[in-house]
Amino acid sequence: MRNRQRGSNLGLLLLASQVFQLGIDNIPPVTLATLGLNVYLFLFPVKPLLQTCLSVREAYWYGDWARLLLSPFHHVDDMHLYFNMASLLWKGIKLERKLGGAWFAYLLSVFSLLTGLVYLLLETGLARMTEDSSYSLQCAVGFSGVLFGLKVVNNHYHPGGATYVMGLAIANRYSCWVELVLIHVMNPGTSFVGHLAGILVGLLYTKGPLKRLMKTCAGFVTSNGHHGGQQTYYNSSGYSGYGMPNPPNAHSGQQSFNRRQYGAPYGDPYDTHMPSAPSQHPYTAGLSDEEQYQAAVRASLSDRGDSAQARSSHATYSHSNPTPEEIRWRRLQRFTS
Repeated sequence: MRNRQRGSNLGLLLLASQVFQLGIDNIPPVTLATLGLNVYLFLFPVKPLLQTCLSVREAYWYGDWARLLLSPFHHVDDMHLYFNMASLLWKGIKLERKLGGAWFAYLLSVFSLLTGLVYLLLETGLARMTEDSSYSLQCAVGFSGVLFGLKVVNNHYHPGGATYVMGLAIANRYSCWVELVLIHVMNPGTSFVGHLAGILVGLLYTKGPLKRLMKTCAGFVTSNGHHGGQQTYYNSSGYSGYGMPNPPNAHSGQQSFNRRQYGAPYGDPYDTHMPSAPSQHPYTAGLSDEEQYQAAVRASLSDRGDSAQARSSHATYSHSNPTPEEIRWRRLQRFTS
């Protein structure tokens, strides 16, 4: 988030060059769509910049809550756009491949809103603690607050390692805090509180209740009241794990599945009610060829035993309860013998 005036279009050229160097086909769809939306709104803004930036006065005092939606996707100049979108490419490619497209889009939506809300709370708190009303007038715009939140999430899913900041190796778990301070020191025009809000939202997700709340909300919206048992794992490129059906529904005789999105071991699941998969023959459910053969033999012997037992039972029943024809036949046999 920044507060500067629009400059040249060099940033757009640099961004286009980076996108083509990566290759559009190598950029996951949600990341690419988010980048496209930011570029489009930079070229064709919904409103003038002063009517999209977020502040306590404009949003809370005057009730212009639409700024919560608009402010993250507008930028004050082309270089501001370039640096944010270059950062989005790096973080988005890693996280979208890790979490899957749908969950990553959900994450971006929630982070975009919450970063703005936390920003308003922080500015309000600073204004009251310092009794300085200028904090309520600070107007911030840009995607960098969301990016700081994504950085926290990315470091959570990819622990360890180091980030080089001005030639110094900084452990990834501390790098967002170091960058928060250095960016503000090197460029005082940036919104320190906006970046801090993004970090706090990221921590709410990785350390706090936000992830559980998101999973609960997603499950409530998509499951339509059905609760899953064993889950199937997917990622953004297709099937990537295993799936086991729930017990058959007693009323319909069908089986229902839930899927856990995106299959990464540290992924963010949400359950989606899915139609039942085709039923499997009992000899093929996860067995090797030899095991299938042995199971088929055992079942065949069991079937033969059941058939023999049924015939024996029928003969016993017939012997104890003969029909009139059988009685006549037995009498005839006694006379002829």
